[in-house]
Amino acid sequence: MAYEIEWAESALAGLAEAVETIANDSPSYAASLAIQAERAANSLSEMPHRARRVREYGDPDVRELFVGKSYRLIYRVGKRTVSIVAFVHAARDLSKLVHEGNEFSGSEEEE
Repeated sequence: MAYEIEWAESALAGLAEAVETIANDSPSYAASLAIQAERAANSLSEMPHRARRVREYGDPDVRELFVGKSYRLIYRVGKRTVSIVAFVHAARDLSKLVHEGNEFSGSEEEE
């Protein structure tokens, strides 16, 4: 079964911010990061449970792939959909985001 991939606004904003920041020093690396993120997300249409669980969050459906050397693509696996919920630098403290009740709250609709 192929899962549909959807990006939350917050994840797109995180990716755009990373690309813009990196582009100031290296436009080619910024473009490469964007391509890697897109490929990583698209790869989740098959076997999305293959990636590791996000340690800051106790839900087995919230998982992550590393993109490049420094970024985490965090997603939630639903019945038919993989929702990309965050794209953050690996050094960022996710426990604060999780406790604030943001995009990790599981608001995805299940069909």
